Amino acid sequence: MTGLPCPILDKDTETLIRNFNPAGIILFSRNIEDPLQLATLCRDLQDAAVKYHGMPLFISIDQEGGRVARLKAPFTIFPGNEAIGKDENPLERAKEFGYTTATEMKLVGLNMNLAPVLDVRKGETERHLTGRTFSENHKTVAVLGAVVIKALQDNGIMAVAKHFPGLGRADMDPHYHLPVIKSEKEDIEKLNLHPFRSAIRARVAGIMTSHALYPSLDPEKPATLSSIILSDLLRDRMGFKGLIITDDLEMGAITGNRSVAQAALNSFLAGADILLVCKEQQGLLDGIDLIRNKILSREIREEQLDQSISRIMTAKRKYIEGIEKISLKKVEKYFALKS
Repeated sequence: MTGLPCPILDKDTETLIRNFNPAGIILFSRNIEDPLQLATLCRDLQDAAVKYHGMPLFISIDQEGGRVARLKAPFTIFPGNEAIGKDENPLERAKEFGYTTATEMKLVGLNMNLAPVLDVRKGETERHLTGRTFSENHKTVAVLGAVVIKALQDNGIMAVAKHFPGLGRADMDPHYHLPVIKSEKEDIEKLNLHPFRSAIRARVAGIMTSHALYPSLDPEKPATLSSIILSDLLRDRMGFKGLIITDDLEMGAITGNRSVAQAALNSFLAGADILLVCKEQQGLLDGIDLIRNKILSREIREEQLDQSISRIMTAKRKYIEGIEKISLKKVEKYFALKS
């Protein structure tokens, strides 16, 4: 899954779609000007994917509310998870956020929300997580997370719970450094994993990996690159059958001592299905080459590739194949009435 540089479908991204058939595209503020422009971009991306491969793309965005919200006014503005958790009626606020966000995302052609954050807050959070967590109570996080997941997915938007197995105790920003979560295994099992178990019961479409080291689980590799955490724990022990999606592989926590391509390979070997490269498409292309060569030389089992493709195609058939085409008239009408 790759980003693109501008608010239109550029030639490089169309070539990438044509030649490599990525699972999807992730959009950021640099790609969004207003609802009509965004709907046009999503339409053009899907037209290209269907033209070349007969299957639409995941088009994802981080729309958590609060500080992390790529969709600005006239889209509905929500205050974020911490505000939901502190509300007098948090269940209703969580449901309202999920329903409205799904309605507006679907209208403009988005189909995957990289939310909700299910990290359990512990004391004062690291700055990049400020306002993004529901609560310090793991049961509250689990309940509110499940409500958001259900509201999004019942209204046609895939939810992606993050950051597995929990970043609430991070003391560094993984955009720049590798956090080390020094929690005992028992605490992780009881507190951090509880909201993700709830998300799995709610049939969450995807779970995003954490760029942090958990010595009590795997003393050598961060979760994104750890088969112990992604395959043994999340897949086998917790029984998750949906999509495992990496956080951005360009982050400093991962690329401090390896290339984006090597990170993509290591994450795929660990059990990830979708490898997220948000900005520089060359890193994604290098990763494709490296993984393809490993498959051709039989260093990667084709069975693993087939399993990831099967999970991707299952999600596409369930959520986006045959969905209603984007209507610019409906977009214009909705946001005109809203304003």
